[in-house]
Amino acid sequence: MLSIASIKSRWTSFIGTFVAVFLGVAILSMTGLVLLSAHPTVPERYSGTPVFAQSPTVDQQDSMFTDGKPWSAAKAGDLVLAFEQIPGVARAIPDRTFYAQPVLGGAPVTDVDQGHPWSAAELAPYRLASGSPPHQADDVVVPETLGVSAGTSLTMLTAAGPAQYRVVGTVDGPGIYLSDSEAARMSPGVRAIGLRLDPGADQDAVQAGARTALGADGQVLAGAARAELEPMADQRVRWIGDQVLTGLGSLSAFVSIFVVASTFAFVVAQRRRELGLLRAIGATPRQVRRVLFGEALAIAVVAGLLGSVLGAVLAPVLGDLLISAGLEPRTFVVETQLLALAGAFVVGLLVAMAGVWAAGRRAARIRPLEALREATVDSTPMTKGRWWAGGVCSGIGLLLVGLTVLGDPEDMTTNSLYAAMALIVGSTLLAPVVIPPVVRLLTAPLASSAVGMIVRGSALTAVRRTASTAAPVLLTVGLAVLISGMVETSMGGYAAARELATRAVAIVIPNGTPGLSDQAATAAPGAALLPTELYTDDRRHFPATGIDPAAFAQANTKLDNALDGLVGPDTAAITASAASQLGVRAGDTTRLTFEDGLQVTLRVVAVLPNSAAPTPILLPRKTVRDHAPTALTTAVHVLGSPPTTAPLGAQALDRAAYAASADADEDRLVRIFVALLVIVALGYTALSIANTLLMATASRITDFTTLRRAGATRRQVTLTAAAESALSVTIGATLGFLIALLALYANATGLSHHLGAPLSLSIPWQVPLTAITLSLALALTATTLPIHLSLRHRPLT
Repeated sequence: MLSIASIKSRWTSFIGTFVAVFLGVAILSMTGLVLLSAHPTVPERYSGTPVFAQSPTVDQQDSMFTDGKPWSAAKAGDLVLAFEQIPGVARAIPDRTFYAQPVLGGAPVTDVDQGHPWSAAELAPYRLASGSPPHQADDVVVPETLGVSAGTSLTMLTAAGPAQYRVVGTVDGPGIYLSDSEAARMSPGVRAIGLRLDPGADQDAVQAGARTALGADGQVLAGAARAELEPMADQRVRWIGDQVLTGLGSLSAFVSIFVVASTFAFVVAQRRRELGLLRAIGATPRQVRRVLFGEALAIAVVAGLLGSVLGAVLAPVLGDLLISAGLEPRTFVVETQLLALAGAFVVGLLVAMAGVWAAGRRAARIRPLEALREATVDSTPMTKGRWWAGGVCSGIGLLLVGLTVLGDPEDMTTNSLYAAMALIVGSTLLAPVVIPPVVRLLTAPLASSAVGMIVRGSALTAVRRTASTAAPVLLTVGLAVLISGMVETSMGGYAAARELATRAVAIVIPNGTPGLSDQAATAAPGAALLPTELYTDDRRHFPATGIDPAAFAQANTKLDNALDGLVGPDTAAITASAASQLGVRAGDTTRLTFEDGLQVTLRVVAVLPNSAAPTPILLPRKTVRDHAPTALTTAVHVLGSPPTTAPLGAQALDRAAYAASADADEDRLVRIFVALLVIVALGYTALSIANTLLMATASRITDFTTLRRAGATRRQVTLTAAAESALSVTIGATLGFLIALLALYANATGLSHHLGAPLSLSIPWQVPLTAITLSLALALTATTLPIHLSLRHRPLT
């Protein structure tokens, strides 16, 4: 009853808490719905076939999203024959995927670049919209949406280069279709075989027969399990989107606790007399805590319910935005699930309880004599618990700073982020200790003026109020500077490392295509990088690159004569980490499977430093081409004069431009992620600052009126309050910037050691300037507006 009555009588004090929980639950329910909806789906081109055999999958712990180990053409042929012997199987159809990109109007069509055998169209099933199936090597069936009619001559980019094809038909689905024999020549390896069943066939019996025929060479998929056939590119996009959503939800929960805890701490500080009266009339410490927990629970229930509704409404909007940004595949659909909404609601309750926990403990220690206090003076702003908590958090933060510099490079980013978060929490807890000397330093030039004296005295006697205003600014500026600076610094570091690693005068890269054809790769003399994948028998995989050893050594600044022995189809040079994983040394042999499904014994001719090669394994270019007919070159490091005109589907960049654009798509996604996090942090900061200052100003109207009675003008009173707010924002921004700078320095130092290249800090100043400007504008508005409205009348009135 007391909790409800308290909320009714001082509801303005709880607006900030309500909005914090409301927004937190809305964001969590929205992200939760999208996350639970982000699951693999059965690919459309396989939806018409009930049973599939899939080649052995590989370990994906490295998050590279690599396709499974393929069957060879001979093995796939044997499996097709075995499957077709199973009762109820009408036909076994192997699917293949290879590069085939139409050219219209002199430019590659960017959304169509995959080819398949014509028989695989039956797996969807897709039907001919016009014309006839392909039979000859230069016959092609294209999507009817391409706008090309049967009988037309069509230029297509292939791994070899541009080639002329004759359009013999159009299909009512996506993809380019060649004859089965031509598709088998272009892509010998097979990863999926679809089993078309006879009418009325026993699907369970077919599955059992297929498992027996397949043995340990893969897995049989049926029904919803066919979602495992989803392209790895879609899985990778979904994984990136999940990281964005997880980060968004985690930051929202963290900042929600921060805001709720800060708000309740300030409310308790303002309610000393009220809580002291409760203690004076017999309330026990436990009952005082229950009052505060009851207030938080009542607010959280209402805010959580409304936030869940808002989250459910916004989830489809977020899904569409993620698809547009390339963070979810085009097949993604948001599904409304009560589990996500209920989970977000429960988390909102827990956040509110966690936020009020510390304030409740402090409130329980208020003595009955506090009811006699008139002035808001923080006589003991620091408790033993606060000292311990602040010291532990700060110590953990400093320890993580050290781990960032000296620890595992893979954990560098995580350690620096957690270091900053721990230091932010520690600084907030220790703020009553840090703020007084900072206030004295910043107000020293103003100490002789009346306004400066009042501002200085007010900030020093009400340290908790100053800390409550500075805390959200500290959090926002710290996170904004850290996250944006970490991204820009790492991007610049990797670009610098790429630029220093090559002697090329120019680099030819794809333009509107997923890679360069052989014709484009040989247009200029240089080191062409032809990537492929190699597989072991124990589900591991190793990225590899086909190179011309002499040209690559000439272009690479970290190699001299290490690749002299890389000649012949059975030779390989591997990095030290790959040698350790494979358990080999220079001169040893290892058996690996190529993209065509054939297993080859390779002789290790050199073990290279990890940073000296683009992939763990280097092979002669001809070896890769023999086993991967449709592999595409990623880049050509030009050693002579750059080409005057770029080939179709290619462009030439100088070394600096290439280094900056090599990960342009990844950088774009990362910047979207950073923008979302900064927007969430700024939103919570605006809420916390406005709420804290509105409460503080409302409770100090009597103080300001007293100043007016003492002879201060309305302008002087307003200026005093505005100066106090500006001082709090300055303190928070300074501490946040220093914490972020420390974590950034650790991150840059560790990254510099890892890359072996000098690295300088890079901070996008528009981010912290925006955060500080917004915080200052809100602080001044939330302070001066209530004062202006309240002091319109004469002091005695």
